[in-house]
Amino acid sequence: MPFQLSIRRLVLFLVLGALAAPAAAQAPRESTDQIARRLLAKEEIEAVLLEYGRALDARDFTAYSNLFAADGEWIGGFGSVKGPANIKAFMEKNMGTNGNPTNNYHLLSNFVIKVTGDTATAWSRWAFVQPQDRGAVIAQAGRYDDTFVRENGVWKFKKRVASNDTGRPPQAQVRPLTAPPSESPSSK
Repeated sequence: MPFQLSIRRLVLFLVLGALAAPAAAQAPRESTDQIARRLLAKEEIEAVLLEYGRALDARDFTAYSNLFAADGEWIGGFGSVKGPANIKAFMEKNMGTNGNPTNNYHLLSNFVIKVTGDTATAWSRWAFVQPQDRGAVIAQAGRYDDTFVRENGVWKFKKRVASNDTGRPPQAQVRPLTAPPSESPSSK
C-alpha cells in the first residue's frame, strides 16, 4: 500500500510538472547581464545597510546622513525627519556627537533585498546591545523596512522605517545585571 501511494504521488508530480512547463517556458527570462546587475545591486545595497550600522554606532552622522537620498526619510522611535542635513541634525540632537562613550552597538541581520531597476526594497532585523558590568544585554530589537533608490549611480535610502518590537521606547535605560544571590558579597 505505501508503495502504491508513492507511485501515485510521483505520477501526480510528473503530470503537474508537465502542465506547468509551458507556462514557465513563456515567462521572460533574465539575461546574464540582467542577473549580474541585479546581484551587484543587492551587494551594493547590503553594503549600505552595513555602513548604516557602522556610522550609527560610531556616531558619524555625516557619513550616516549621506546614506539617504536628497529627499530620503527616516522614521523611528524618536520621530521622523526628511533630507540628509535634517537627518544629521536630528540624530545629533537625539544621540549626541561625542562618539560612543558607552560602546553600545547594533547587530544587523536577515537582509531580504528585492531590486527592480533603479529602486529596491529591503527588510532586516536589528538588535541594540548595551554592555553591562557582567556582560551585555539586548536593550531593544526590531526590524527595518526600507525603500532604496539609485541616485547619481549610488544606492541610497529613500525611506527607512525602524520599528521597535520590544515595546521599549528609545530612551529607556537597561539596568545593570546583578550578581546571582550565591555570588553577592552579602551571601559570603
